[in-house]
Amino acid sequence: MNTMTYKGYAARIEYSDEDECFIGHIAGIQDVVGFHGDSVAELRAAFEEAVDDYLETCEKLNRSPQKPYSGNLMLRMTPELHAAIATAAEVSGKSINQWAAETFAKAV
Repeated sequence: MNTMTYKGYAARIEYSDEDECFIGHIAGIQDVVGFHGDSVAELRAAFEEAVDDYLETCEKLNRSPQKPYSGNLMLRMTPELHAAIATAAEVSGKSINQWAAETFAKAV
């Protein structure tokens, strides 16, 4: 997967045939921050400008900018899958968290 990232923020990019340009939004936050560009270079510059502007605006408003991800992940699964994961982690000498983080890292 190709992603555009800057200062810990990732971009969600789409192409608008109607507008004949790339349109992007900062992914993973509830604040709506958009940008656009006619080329990849323009899009990257607009993305970085949007992130910088978002961070500056939050600072002016004296509020913390939203972070895309906290590093905490809550999953719901069947008890059988939970038991299988716990067993796999124990057999490998790791906590469930360590085992899951390594397994997810390999998958992406």
